[in-house]
Amino acid sequence: MGKFVPFANEADVLNIGRLMVENRVDRVTLSGDVDLTMDQAGLAHARALHRLLGEVLAKLERAELPAKLAPPVVDTVDNPFD
Repeated sequence: MGKFVPFANEADVLNIGRLMVENRVDRVTLSGDVDLTMDQAGLAHARALHRLLGEVLAKLERAELPAKLAPPVVDTVDNPFD
């Protein structure tokens, strides 16, 4: 697993099996799936997930967190193709 620092930027993407982990400054999004099989590949995937979730948990525990994250501000722009 490369250097993925949770909540550090809006660009990093990490793949563990077919599980995609997207980094954002206010969230980490997991989508897809991964099979934790009883073999060396499954062990590697489980270790990668464990490491990632440990880093996410540590970052969250160190932060002063709101009760609930406010929804993002969304700007609407005119369609340039109209």
